Amino acid sequence: MFNTTCAAAICCLALSRVLENKVSFPGSAAYTASLGSYFSQQEAAVRPHCIVSPQSARDVSKAVIVLTTGGANIHHGDQQNPVPRPDCQFAVRSGGHASFAGAANIHGGATIELSGLNAITMSSRGFVSVGAGTTWGEVYSRLDAVGLTVGGGRSSSVGVGGLSVGGGISYLGPRVGWTCDTIINFEVVLANGSIINANHHQHADLLWALRGGSNNFGIVTSVDLRVFEQGQLWGGFVDRPFSTVDDQVVALSDFNNPAIYDDYASLLTTFAYSGKQDVKVVVNNMEYTRPVVNPPVYHALSRLPSLSNTQRITNMSDLAAETESRDIKGFSGSRQATATVTIQSCVDAINATVRAWDALVPSVRQIPGLVWAIAMDPIPPALYTRHAEANALGLANRGEKPLIIVMATATWSNAADDESVNMAMKKLIATAEYSVGQMGKLDPFIYINYAAQWQNPIASYGQASVDMLLETQRKYDPRRVFTRMVPGGFKLAHSVTQ
Repeated sequence: MFNTTCAAAICCLALSRVLENKVSFPGSAAYTASLGSYFSQQEAAVRPHCIVSPQSARDVSKAVIVLTTGGANIHHGDQQNPVPRPDCQFAVRSGGHASFAGAANIHGGATIELSGLNAITMSSRGFVSVGAGTTWGEVYSRLDAVGLTVGGGRSSSVGVGGLSVGGGISYLGPRVGWTCDTIINFEVVLANGSIINANHHQHADLLWALRGGSNNFGIVTSVDLRVFEQGQLWGGFVDRPFSTVDDQVVALSDFNNPAIYDDYASLLTTFAYSGKQDVKVVVNNMEYTRPVVNPPVYHALSRLPSLSNTQRITNMSDLAAETESRDIKGFSGSRQATATVTIQSCVDAINATVRAWDALVPSVRQIPGLVWAIAMDPIPPALYTRHAEANALGLANRGEKPLIIVMATATWSNAADDESVNMAMKKLIATAEYSVGQMGKLDPFIYINYAAQWQNPIASYGQASVDMLLETQRKYDPRRVFTRMVPGGFKLAHSVTQ
């Protein structure tokens, strides 16, 4: 039997012989730079034995073949005394924006980082082909120049691949659905190294599964996204005093009313506490995908007092860059935690969730570098019902109820405080679930792109969806390579409901 270090050494040596300088090792500039570009300290601290930086789907295929054959192209001993093949554990990284350690990195194994898969190719047939390692900022910059956009991520550094297979919330959501709904083709490397396309004409079952099923089936190397005409738009961030909290709750509930919802409007309301300033604020991130200044849908918010305001007529790439700059200023490179809960959109449920967050401020306020927040994403029926049967998220049959996906976030400075923060995060989610559940306003959906490692998002899709995902996995990954050998992320094996 191989120990883990020996197995990783053999696998990484095999990878370097096949992919040569596309494989980097500890101490090299490429290895150090890759680790330094993760969003969270927890992920950056994980030390793979080697990092593979493919430049094409064919490179990814070669890497997967080496890893799934245990470095078999290396001589493992003489014929009479063969060395058994090791089990090559690996991780797959797109943008590296997840918070918890091991989501897209692996200790002692091989991490395949996809940043070299960054081609953006326009089609005359209403879509754009984008490499899975591309960031959304790169996509928007290319498309802004030709008056087009896609329903992609809202921060420029988020990777295309990871967000897409988890759902994806965009500024265009009410008009086009989840990001994954706008993907008409996934190029995927399977566990046997074959490169296939999943679309409505071939492998349609895999197309459905990849729309929410995460990394359980293969490595997505590129996606074809529908494009939409988009000129300039209006938006930005407004920081407001916490004294506006009651008005904020009402405004958020009213904004998400399906009877009057404006499909061109987007809102993300964040309730945040900064330990450094010892202050609570409310942040409204408002985007209107037409060049209309302060449209009526935002009037209830625009009447409230503000501390700062960046709203202007601009373009999609500029807004994504602003979101990224705020992340870098307040979050990126620090220790991170996220968790999530979904509630029905009403004043009582929103209030209960805000109270659960606020009640925990005293228990965490002394933690160095702390920012403790909950961000509320309105999810109108126009977004989640538009293509509900075409994705794996399991959000059909909600009776047209408006929902809010709540993302609890924390950032802090020191590993010594990890346990305290994580305990507070678990208490926040448990309290919100109980309080909102008592009202009958809790939705079971757990959004995978916001989920904590201890949550079970795929199970929240419901038994019918899980069964179909398992069936698809058996077809495309019968040896369960992306479960056994790729431990990062949320696994179908852990999502079977009882």
